[in-house]
Amino acid sequence: MDFRFDESQRMMIDTARQIGQRFGLEYWRKQDAARSFPAEYWRTVCEAGLCGVALPEEYGGSGLGMMEMSLIVENLAATGGGSTVGQLFMINPIFGGVSIARFGPEAMRKELLPGIISGEINCCMALTEPDAGTNTLEIRTFASADGDGWRLNGRKIWITGVQSANKMLIVARTKKVADSTSRTDGLSMFMIDVQREGLSFTPIDKLGTCTLDSSSVFFDDVAIEPTELIGTLHQGWRELLDVLNTERIVTTAGLVGTGELAIQLAVDYANDRKVFGNTPISAYQGLQFPLAQCHVEVQAARLLNYKAATQFDMGLPYGSEANAAKLLAAQAVSRATERAMQTMGGMGYSKEFHVERLWRDCRLFRFAPVSEEMILNYVANHDLKMPRSY
Repeated sequence: MDFRFDESQRMMIDTARQIGQRFGLEYWRKQDAARSFPAEYWRTVCEAGLCGVALPEEYGGSGLGMMEMSLIVENLAATGGGSTVGQLFMINPIFGGVSIARFGPEAMRKELLPGIISGEINCCMALTEPDAGTNTLEIRTFASADGDGWRLNGRKIWITGVQSANKMLIVARTKKVADSTSRTDGLSMFMIDVQREGLSFTPIDKLGTCTLDSSSVFFDDVAIEPTELIGTLHQGWRELLDVLNTERIVTTAGLVGTGELAIQLAVDYANDRKVFGNTPISAYQGLQFPLAQCHVEVQAARLLNYKAATQFDMGLPYGSEANAAKLLAAQAVSRATERAMQTMGGMGYSKEFHVERLWRDCRLFRFAPVSEEMILNYVANHDLKMPRSY
């Protein structure tokens, strides 16, 4: 295995770092306080060509891979944005870009991919439901046939980025369970306009990731055109998994960058802080050892995520690595942000020193986009070949 980055990868890292440093921590503190979508930041990222790094060249992308996207996300996160950067890439080049590039009809690719890559079109995905949660196969939102198209009715919850989105990737049942040949039969994906008659949403007041809204979404007889189907009618389950597993990779990259940033903020503070005489508190092993442990754990998650991204790019199975990396990263970064706050003492609780935002934001990823418990179920069932308990 070759762990060296090539010239184009190093250039992407440098570009991501420069953009992240240009905006900096203060920008994100203000956006968080205002609960405002980072529009200027995202536009700059897209103008630099970073959004479309893994999307096809014929539509304006770079035609590279998830490895390059991982490097971009973690370096943007490490220079100020934190784990929210992973969400920005999740909703746009993943939910919007990957789903369309891999499974969308050619007309949809030509119409939407250039705008997603340039940042003119923002996306979101409506998957989770109040009574289904992680159990996607139990979703009830239903698209019933209506001429050549469909009529959509149902409800989704915890949908990220609806307020800033132009397009929404929707996962719905198109065949009744009683008429399906299996639990996975009868699921389909659609890409529709957010501004459409019968579609409404209500924001959810929440703890963190405040620069990206989360909403309950309601569908009341929403019309879907035949050209808005993505993938195979009734057989969208396997296609959806391809989208969701790449989601894991960018989530992990955002977390890895967050861990790096939190630890560096803690080290910088500890190097400057003197309490007993002229010795900086960073010299005390009671502070050194926990931060060193966090650093090692974040590095482990980073390398496993690189493996997942590389295997995706090579066309090899990557689900186990992607899920395991996300589990490690979420746990490691939860500890890293907590330890960074502890290192700073009272100032770690202050918004002025930024770690509290990183701590609030990263907490989400212990249970989203997939919970620790479901990842452990996956590892036990798929990797260890143990029986299912559910």
